[in-house]
Amino acid sequence: MDHCKKLLLLAAVTVVGSARGADASALLKLLHDSPGRVVLEDGSLAPAEVALVRKDEGLVSRWAVVNKGKAAVKIREVVLYDGDHGLPGETPLHGEGFTKLSQTAGTLAKPVDLDTYTDRAHYKIPEPDQLRTVYSVVTLAPAGQPRLLLGFSSCRRFTGRFGFDGKRLRISEDTENLMLEAGKTWQLEDFVASAGEDREALYDGFTAAVSTNHPRLKHDPVPTGWSSWICFGPRVTAKDVSDNSRWMKENLPGLRYVQIDDGYQPWMGDWLETGKAFGGGVQEVLKDIRKDGLEPALWVAPFVASPQSKLFKEHPEWFVTGDDGKPLPSNKIGFGGWRMGPWYVIDGTHPGARKWLEDTFRTMHREWGVTYFKLDANYWGAIHGGHHHDPNATRVEAYRRGMEAILRGAGDSFILGCNHPLWPSLGLIHGSRTSMDVAPSWKSFKSTGRENLYRNWQNGRLWWNDPDSLLLGTKNADVMGPDGKPVSKGGVTPDETLFHATLLRATGGMLLSGDNLPSLPPDRVALLKKSIPPTGRPFRFADESFTLGRLQETGREWVAVFNWDDQPADREVPLGGKAKLADYWSGGDLGVHEDSFKLTAMPPHSGRLLEIVPAK
Repeated sequence: MDHCKKLLLLAAVTVVGSARGADASALLKLLHDSPGRVVLEDGSLAPAEVALVRKDEGLVSRWAVVNKGKAAVKIREVVLYDGDHGLPGETPLHGEGFTKLSQTAGTLAKPVDLDTYTDRAHYKIPEPDQLRTVYSVVTLAPAGQPRLLLGFSSCRRFTGRFGFDGKRLRISEDTENLMLEAGKTWQLEDFVASAGEDREALYDGFTAAVSTNHPRLKHDPVPTGWSSWICFGPRVTAKDVSDNSRWMKENLPGLRYVQIDDGYQPWMGDWLETGKAFGGGVQEVLKDIRKDGLEPALWVAPFVASPQSKLFKEHPEWFVTGDDGKPLPSNKIGFGGWRMGPWYVIDGTHPGARKWLEDTFRTMHREWGVTYFKLDANYWGAIHGGHHHDPNATRVEAYRRGMEAILRGAGDSFILGCNHPLWPSLGLIHGSRTSMDVAPSWKSFKSTGRENLYRNWQNGRLWWNDPDSLLLGTKNADVMGPDGKPVSKGGVTPDETLFHATLLRATGGMLLSGDNLPSLPPDRVALLKKSIPPTGRPFRFADESFTLGRLQETGREWVAVFNWDDQPADREVPLGGKAKLADYWSGGDLGVHEDSFKLTAMPPHSGRLLEIVPAK
């Protein structure tokens, strides 16, 4: 049967309701019958003249707010549903963050943060009614019932939110106290609710709905290259970059991009100048990269500026303001930045700021030859709690207008979003970082690995996923933490290295080496070569244990097998017939097997990549 026919797909709406003792189907019915409510700036309900209008189109519900009255109203939010979900508190879930650094797993009653840099604690984004809040899309897996996927399939203007606890579900769109004039209409974000047995099929249906609103911004093939950040951090020098570029030219031309990360600039915001510590002009280094036959890539944090920067001193009118009308330092409402802060925020609704963004990226692309931009700290472009030059714009609109200006300037360059507002970036980036910064330790390999695999479904559908760097170094060296300061992470075992390499392969996403390449021993260079090129397609996993992922290709299948535990574990790979197996990393022949292949006592923290070919 076709996947779409297997899914129970209903468009969601809103209301206070009761679903005590309900199952997944009953919750979808409750959502479908819910009328919703409009909440004004003071928390009161909007008058009857301010109406919610719904139109169902296939799998999608499209909602609008219409002001039929004679007076303008300020609207805080639109609540699509607020009531009992009727599911057991122990129901597993996964919810997206507003930022790429925040993901939530665990259960409805006991949610678990997948990273420490959360939306609510790190960025201090308010959570309505003090409910644990996730954004854009949430999946639920009640035992013995179909899985549920609830998601906003657009992000043109408003932020879609899901608040929950062990009993309650609250679905809303943040309208930021904007004014809806008399006789005017707001189109809200599209919403889809679905249920089905197949986890991956649910994501297939949802990404199809997203693509109708935000077609994937394509830039093929999936990028490969090298990044300076993990091995050198903000202390990177011109010589460090040149040494690695020459090594790539001579030893591994399959790596295409040379990415100069944070550290070359004097201050945040002054991107067309070079800091003294870099030890050379960044333009000369970029030219040398091109001479080596490689592509120059540059890190930029386009929406932030240091208070010491020329940009901030010369154009304070281009920045998001606070209630006092002055530029808003971001540490007053959340995280102020990891260095050279506290950061101020470029206002994407200001015409002068947009022109500066466009001109800056056009200079770096056309005159400097940069063909790949890693855009970091993009969250600040959609910062909450400030005021914009255009008082009718939401923070999503401010960010998207700024990104559109960047795209105009960057031309045909590859655009990678990092530390970005995830759903507001739809259709505006070619690649999306999907985890926290990785470090050479088992703790990091495990935590970032789960973050990446939870987002596997996005790769090649919404953008290319960037699972962060492949780390193959063998020394117990200090590496860069997220704040740019060196932290000792210790070493990793050979099994843990293969786990890490296999997991990145299973994402199907981008492949950037994070090692100081001239220092790699020959056996690790061989492993790096076997990682290129990436598959460009994500492995598919039946559940969130992420122990076995599969990728079908013409004439063969790839299977990634993981042991996340601290003890040896047995794994069995169903074959569906007679097949010849090989170990990809070692090249070892594993023989011919029928129906299944058993891996007995897989070492702790290990991964295997199997190549399976049908046998007669």
